[in-house]
Amino acid sequence: MPRIDGRRPDQLRPVEIIPNVNLFAEGSCLIRCGNTHVLCTASVEERTPPHVPEGTGWVTAEYSMLPRANRERSRRDISKLKLSPRSAEIQRLIGRSLRACVDLAALGERTITVDCDVLQGDGGTRTASVTGGFVALALACRKLVEAGSLEKLPLKTCVAAVSAGIVGEEPLLDLCYEEDSHAQVDLNCVMDGEGRLIELQGTGEGRPFTIGEQRALVDLCAGGIRQLQGLQNDVLGGIWR
Repeated sequence: MPRIDGRRPDQLRPVEIIPNVNLFAEGSCLIRCGNTHVLCTASVEERTPPHVPEGTGWVTAEYSMLPRANRERSRRDISKLKLSPRSAEIQRLIGRSLRACVDLAALGERTITVDCDVLQGDGGTRTASVTGGFVALALACRKLVEAGSLEKLPLKTCVAAVSAGIVGEEPLLDLCYEEDSHAQVDLNCVMDGEGRLIELQGTGEGRPFTIGEQRALVDLCAGGIRQLQGLQNDVLGGIWR
């Protein structure tokens, strides 16, 4: 079955990561994955939340979609006086993923908050946020080193994410919205620079799926994530090597 945009089953959408798009944030980038565009900014505070052990740092994330990021306007969370369950779940995913690549002891007693704001959503907003969020985080860490606040980068590895799914009984990488809305199976995958899984979210939207199908989707994601990490490396100039 030909894909809507003519891609091969194992092909990513066109991806662009533009670094340093925010004048004031310690780290920032705009990531474009096809028609999904996410602004990622990393902010440093010289303090940590009460639950963080003494002598260590913290990395957290916030996620939001602008009112007209989708085909119809959505209300801002602030207008509902609470964070939507979807936004809360996604920002926890982003935070967990980014903490997996940071040596929190080496970061010291400071917090880095990565804000991921979806300017335009066409599928894969959470995975684009993880991939772009790492770039913003790494740039913020580099600024701390350049300022003499850290002796070395507190990054243990890189992290990136992508989606895959089964559409019309065929495994496909990096689903756009139209594909995702018709997927029988949807899977989000987060991996580090060594190809190890950080998070795997798989759902049988239209039917149950087998272990073999899950493995096929993870293999698709692994190939896409290697490409995304190569792009991160190019943008950051080998910052975590």
